[in-house]
Amino acid sequence: MLLVSCGTVTETGRRQFNFMSSGQEMALGLTSFEKLKKETPINKDPAINALVQRVGKRIASVATLPDAQWEFVVFESKEANAFCLPGGKVGIYTGILPITKNEAGLAVVLGHEVAHATARHGGERMSEAMAIQMGGQALGVGLSAADPRMQAVASLAYGTGTTLLRELPHSRAQESEADYIGLLYMARAGYNPEEAVNFWTRFAEVEKQSAGGTLWFLRTHPMHDTRIQEIKDKLPKAKQEFRPQS
Repeated sequence: MLLVSCGTVTETGRRQFNFMSSGQEMALGLTSFEKLKKETPINKDPAINALVQRVGKRIASVATLPDAQWEFVVFESKEANAFCLPGGKVGIYTGILPITKNEAGLAVVLGHEVAHATARHGGERMSEAMAIQMGGQALGVGLSAADPRMQAVASLAYGTGTTLLRELPHSRAQESEADYIGLLYMARAGYNPEEAVNFWTRFAEVEKQSAGGTLWFLRTHPMHDTRIQEIKDKLPKAKQEFRPQS
């Protein structure tokens, strides 16, 4: 399984473990998105939707995702968030629009989310979860004859260890990777990548009230100061690919 499940993220060269095919990922993404559209109110404001479609199409035009079915939908929610499911299905919550402020700010968000899809982060996370589950099952079989108390301790240690030492660090690494690829996409689409620093600074101020006290090693995303500094470090590369549109 390891031999056939290693791939490479095009923009970064990072090796990744993913034993799901792109077709499997896409099918799951399409099914989940259709379900979400039925269960979550969709924004009908013409101006908001025109803005999202315009920026989304520009970002998608420079992204590499074979057979992608790009779709950008604005959902009514106070949550300041956005997401992209495998296959190119992007959801934007209205709660994040006051933070994006302008077209370039929205390009930061959409570039980041599209990057998750092109880097196949969804399939990678599902593959990792399945591998961890298999490891837990193997551990259970190996300790089946042991004292029940030992089994409980070993199970707890395995679950905590895989979460703290693998799942959360990997999640933070994926977020940083999506930040970088998103910078490249917005620059190639004609948006000034420097706006990423402004957006994430505004986002950090808004999020401090909800997650500001979470310890760094328990977070799924990098700390804001770390994230902003990493973006600043990557800006020179992104600026080289910035082509303003007339």
